[in-house]
Amino acid sequence: MSVSLTILGSGSSGNCAYLETGETRILVDAGFSPLQIRKRLATLGKTPENLSAILVTHEHSDHIAGILGLADKFHIPVFCNRGTQDGTLWAMKARWDSKKKPAFAGADGTAHLKAKIDWRLFETGASFEIGDVGIETFSIPHDAQDPVGFILRTASGTIGFATDLGHVTKLVIERIRAANVLVLESNHDVKMLQDCPRRSWALKQRILGRHGHISNVTAAETVAQIMSAGLRQLYLAHLSRECNKPELAEHVMAEQLHHIGANHVRLQIAGQDVPCATLEL
Repeated sequence: MSVSLTILGSGSSGNCAYLETGETRILVDAGFSPLQIRKRLATLGKTPENLSAILVTHEHSDHIAGILGLADKFHIPVFCNRGTQDGTLWAMKARWDSKKKPAFAGADGTAHLKAKIDWRLFETGASFEIGDVGIETFSIPHDAQDPVGFILRTASGTIGFATDLGHVTKLVIERIRAANVLVLESNHDVKMLQDCPRRSWALKQRILGRHGHISNVTAAETVAQIMSAGLRQLYLAHLSRECNKPELAEHVMAEQLHHIGANHVRLQIAGQDVPCATLEL
């Protein structure tokens, strides 16, 4: 059975991945505009009309920007926990308020928005199925309402998503160790972040904090802990434009892979501007 994964884009300006199996087509996050997601899917010969579901990790704008436009127009179910639903609705309402859209004004604005989407709520830690894909959820430490990572089990292999986390917990290690394909945050180089003149002290502290984002070095240390013969593909995701460089993130991880003898793992940077080449599992 054919199973394919395409990282449509990853970074602080938007995050979205597309998984297709024999029966199911899923977006993991929808952090670009609906038009941009349509364009990126079109490069694969795909359209949003055929999506089975959207999975949402958390409510920050670079993960939810396209949800309302896609889910409402094409009647796509949105799977998330209640904390993420609440945060997403408030973020959407704030956006509409800024545009002075009267239909969503006032206290009932979130109720109007809530009714426009087919929400499928899960409890963090729960497992469920979408078509022929098994979904496992797990908690991650990030400054959102109730952020989660995902393990997606398919007939051809298991895919893990762990981005937007300030530190790597034992639970995260336990969950992502099962992955044959892993999408892992490698957000920043610590020195570049500390020296960045365009980042305030408060923002630097947030990023470096235990509910912020992990560095290249932390990502490499994490991979050393979870390495197995089953891990075949590793994507470094959510790289900072200002406080990281793709070649730097790749170098730090490649050195770690070489050090632990993990020559069987294919390493790839998930960029912001164009989709990665499609991976056939």
